[in-house]
Amino acid sequence: MAKQAQSPVAVLMGSDSDLPTMESCIKQLQAFGIDPIVRVLSAHRTPAAACEFAANAADNGVKVIIAAAGMAAHLAGAMVAHSQLPIVGVPMQAKEGPCGLDALLSTVQMPPGMPVGTMAIGKAGAKNAAVFALQILALSDAAMAKALTDFRKAQTEKVLKKDAELNA
Repeated sequence: MAKQAQSPVAVLMGSDSDLPTMESCIKQLQAFGIDPIVRVLSAHRTPAAACEFAANAADNGVKVIIAAAGMAAHLAGAMVAHSQLPIVGVPMQAKEGPCGLDALLSTVQMPPGMPVGTMAIGKAGAKNAAVFALQILALSDAAMAKALTDFRKAQTEKVLKKDAELNA
């Protein structure tokens, strides 16, 4: 993955082991014409670097932060504590543990006034995080709004085509 100096979307992972799952998010963003900033930053192992990233993200052109983490899953919470940008959390399933439910609860249970938009656990959540980021960007960007409209239209056409093939 090429280093990206500036992008409206940042994809952060608490560990590089999250990359195989988060590739679906990155690829979906790229399909929308967004080359995201991709970083591995841990709320626990690199707290200063994670907080510095969040605090400076808006000044660096980021408009949405997608944060993926498993187990204690505090990365999204660390981001929202240091940024006023929309934060989208993607709970990850750890190799050990209760199927990602621990990460889901850690991501979704934020204190009042510190919201994290939380997606589903794993790959479905990763892809939906990209679509949700596009929905946020589409509010103020006509090109992103068109990309969202085209994406939704393609989804509809794909389902209708499968239905027609099934009933042919």
